[in-house]
Amino acid sequence: MSDDFLPIQAIDHVELYCGNAKQAAHFYQTGFGFAPVAGSGLETGNRRAASYVLAQGDIRLVLTAALGPDDPIARHVQLHGDGVAVIALRVPDAAAAYRATTPRGATGAIPPTEVADDHGRLRFAAIRAYGDTLIKFVDRAGYRGPFAPGYEARGDSEPAGVGLAAIDHLVGNVELGAMNRWVAFFAQTMGFSQLVHFDDADITTEYSALMSKVMQDGTGRVKFPINEPAEGKRKSQIQEYLDYYHGPGVQHIACATDDIIHAVSQLRDNGIEFLRVPAAYYDELAARVGPLPQPVEALADLGILVDRDEEGYLLQIFTRPVGDRPTLFFEIIERRGSRGFGKGNFRALFEAIEREQARRGNL
Repeated sequence: MSDDFLPIQAIDHVELYCGNAKQAAHFYQTGFGFAPVAGSGLETGNRRAASYVLAQGDIRLVLTAALGPDDPIARHVQLHGDGVAVIALRVPDAAAAYRATTPRGATGAIPPTEVADDHGRLRFAAIRAYGDTLIKFVDRAGYRGPFAPGYEARGDSEPAGVGLAAIDHLVGNVELGAMNRWVAFFAQTMGFSQLVHFDDADITTEYSALMSKVMQDGTGRVKFPINEPAEGKRKSQIQEYLDYYHGPGVQHIACATDDIIHAVSQLRDNGIEFLRVPAAYYDELAARVGPLPQPVEALADLGILVDRDEEGYLLQIFTRPVGDRPTLFFEIIERRGSRGFGKGNFRALFEAIEREQARRGNL
């Protein structure tokens, strides 16, 4: 954008509040191949919470659990279950980002704050987004520590991982009638623009439907699709999420990879479970998307979906929910030119999700 009043350098990290962050960290290390890089807790002087910072490629996850039952983190987990609490964006000036967004309509959550240790000074601030989700602005220009003051370095060496490189996008689910309000929020307070719009004619099955709009920042690096339920014969996956998360929140984290066949093979071997589409999907694949360098047999074996548009094609697959509640899940995506979101896969994907809903008794 020519007038980018909120310059964003990258997604700095995503913080999940968990019931047991230590066990969650083990799951993301052994299942998804993340490496421990830093931590905070009683041993570092943190009397409130324990946090584990994990990294892979440019992705950084922070898993945090409260150390007492009355902490807001504990109340967040009690209400929502394990889920994304903070989306942190790296900016050149956190205070300036706060001053730019709050007069435009954002509600402040953390005023501009500076913390320091022997590694330098870290500056941050935060505003409120949908539900209990915070958007945090982080300025690391003056900080060289492992993560933040109050954290110590952890992990002797970084394991190879599974090939996850970056966060491609973060999808939020909001209640019926709220999508356009949050589209306006990101446009007005953060200067985002609408990349694409899907309505219930695009994303519909025999039983349910949803609507979605994708917002992105001026660089195109940060993409926030926003979903709301639409009228259908049965409960949509978005409404199921809202019912079990008890409000709006982040539905899934999409992780980009340069080799989805390798990544998903490793993830499957590590015990990560994925949604599956019927075998007939692959019988029609070549006719729908044309020739592919990837063997169709390998895609079919792993359950990877493919979609093509005028700019290229993409490959994608979705995990089952990573917790007990049918809420947060992950997407693995490889882009080969396409900047889309798999519109051609919507029906097959959402029918697969509905089969899972039926198994849970929630369709």
